[in-house]
Amino acid sequence: MGTFLDMPLVSNGYTLAPARIGRLQPTNPHQSRAALYEQFNAQGYLWLKGILDRDTVLAFRARVFEAMRETGLVASGTAGVEGIYAGDNLPLPDPMSVVHPNKILMEMARWAAFEAFCLAEPIWRFYEMFFEGAVYLHKRKILRYTKPNDPNCTGPHYDLVYLRGGTDRICTSWIPIGDTPVAMGGLVYLEGSDRWGRELEAESARSSADLPLEERISAYHKHMNATGWMDKDLNALAQRIDSRWLASDYEAGDMVIHSPFMIHASTMNEDAGGRMRLSADIRYQLVRDEIDVRWANHWSLDDML
Repeated sequence: MGTFLDMPLVSNGYTLAPARIGRLQPTNPHQSRAALYEQFNAQGYLWLKGILDRDTVLAFRARVFEAMRETGLVASGTAGVEGIYAGDNLPLPDPMSVVHPNKILMEMARWAAFEAFCLAEPIWRFYEMFFEGAVYLHKRKILRYTKPNDPNCTGPHYDLVYLRGGTDRICTSWIPIGDTPVAMGGLVYLEGSDRWGRELEAESARSSADLPLEERISAYHKHMNATGWMDKDLNALAQRIDSRWLASDYEAGDMVIHSPFMIHASTMNEDAGGRMRLSADIRYQLVRDEIDVRWANHWSLDDML
């Protein structure tokens, strides 16, 4: 079993073994609901190719990095849409400064323009078809940028760990904002892990049944680890169920949706051109289902969700 990649994938200091890497399977978003639902249930995810307007996605990417320019992150003389990192040798503003990247990021999470991006008609129409009813977009919406060669990656987890206060009939949309080849470190999915995630969550519910409600729904209760992540070593995790991490080259206009039990992680941005990766994480569900009230606030870096 080999890999289709010509470069190693690294996550949190661990290099993935070639035998533990496979291809994510693309999906035509314009198929019937029955076909889409069958594929989603079998895989735990759908990589919806070109569901969003490419020019709209690139325009939003340009807007984000132009707003970041005053922080010193964006290389001078380059277009915002390129998202070229200025380099690690330039001093960042003081953390309390109004132009610190984290402060700008928290502002952007509250932009009306970001809200509109996440409520693009192709997204909510897809979910209304998929869920067969009126849908709700969680207010807590995450916008992430990743600098080249930053060793810190999102560790493997399944999303329901952070959403236990509401329904499990929920989907995450991961939206690459700009072309995101494998070298830029997009999301990777553990093949066949939706079932395993369901088993892990059932075991967590059994082991925490004696805890107060507030602790039971926490990703950090006494039966969990400190981060909600499963293991930083992606190889070790794949070996536990003899599986592979699925990766691919994403394009502006794509959207991946995954179940709340699908185990996923990210890899390091090793883009040779110095481009920053930009992406959004948003959640949709039926509006009539129970909503986790902890997600009814704007995302902040210290909200522990």
